[in-house]
Amino acid sequence: MTNETPLVEHTPGIVQDRPDRLQRVPWGAVAVFVVVAFALAWLVATPLWMMGTDNPAFPLMLSLLASVMMFTPTVAALIATFVMRVPTKGTRLQFLGIWPLRPAKRVVWFTVAAIFVPVIVVGLSVAIAALFGWVTLDLVHFSAFAETLKGSLPEGSTPLPPIGVLVAAQLIAIPFGAIFNSVFAAGEEIGWRGWLLPALRPLRVWPALILSGVIWGLWHSPVILLGYNFGLTDWRGVALMTVGCVAWGVLLGWSRLRTGSVWPAVFAHGALNASGSLVILLSAAGAPIDPALASPLGVAGWIVIAIIVLVLLLTGQFRKEPALTAKPRVVAG
Repeated sequence: MTNETPLVEHTPGIVQDRPDRLQRVPWGAVAVFVVVAFALAWLVATPLWMMGTDNPAFPLMLSLLASVMMFTPTVAALIATFVMRVPTKGTRLQFLGIWPLRPAKRVVWFTVAAIFVPVIVVGLSVAIAALFGWVTLDLVHFSAFAETLKGSLPEGSTPLPPIGVLVAAQLIAIPFGAIFNSVFAAGEEIGWRGWLLPALRPLRVWPALILSGVIWGLWHSPVILLGYNFGLTDWRGVALMTVGCVAWGVLLGWSRLRTGSVWPAVFAHGALNASGSLVILLSAAGAPIDPALASPLGVAGWIVIAIIVLVLLLTGQFRKEPALTAKPRVVAG
C-alpha cells in the first residue's frame, strides 16, 4: 500500500491537450510515407504504361487501376504508424481522425455538408467557366449529354426518356455517388488528411496544408502523365493537378482540422469525384472543353475555392480547431 499520488503517464511526442497533434514534424516517418505512397502508386500504374493508351482495354484498366491506386496512401499511413511508430501506441485512431467522433455534433454536420458542398463548388466552377467563355452550356437540350447517350446505344434499342428527365436523374444520383465513392476516397484520405496533415501540422496551418496538397498532387503523376484528367502527357498536366490538389486540399484539410476528424474530408473527396463530370453533363454538343480551364481541378475551380477560402479567412475559421483532450494513463507510484 502507498499513499503517494499516482503518476500520470503522457504519450511521448504528443501535445497533451491535442492527441492528434505532434510536438515536431517526424521527418523520417514523413519521408517513408511519401516514398511508400509514390512507389506503390507507380507500381499499380505500371500495367497502364506497359499497355499504352492506344490499347482498346486501356480505359477499362485505367478505371480499375486508378481505384486500386487510391488505397496506396492508406498502406503508407499504416507503415508510418506501425513501423515508424508515429504516433505512438494509444493515440493512433484519434491521430488519424478515425475515432472517436468528437465533438460529435460538429463531425456529423460537417460530414453531411461534405456530401453536398463540393457539388455546389463544382457547379459554381461550371458557372465561372461559362462566364469567362471557357465552356458553352446547353441548359435546355443538354446536347452534349444527349449526343453521348445516343452514341452509346445500339441501333433499334428502346427509346430513352426525355433528356431533361435523364439529366435530373443524374443530378439526383450525385449525393448517392458521393457516398459510394467515399469507400475509395477513404483509401486516399486516411493517408493525406488522416496521417500526413497532422504529421506536418507542427509547421503551422498554412505550410502543412500547402505541403500536403503538393504531395497529394504529385502522387497522381503516374496517371496524369498518361493524359488522365487534363489530356496532357507532360509536366503541364502534373503542374495543373498539383495546383488543383493544393486548392482542394486546403478545403479538405480545413474540414479535417476544424473537426478533428478525417470523415468530412473522406465524403467531400467522394462528392468531388462524383460531380467532377458535371461540366460535360451541362455543356453543348460540339463545343470544346479545356479541362485546364473549365474543370473543378482547373482554373475555374481555383477561382471558386479562392473566394471560399477568403471568406473562411475573414471569418477566422482557420483559427478554430476543437479541443481534443487525451485521456492520461495513470500508473502506480
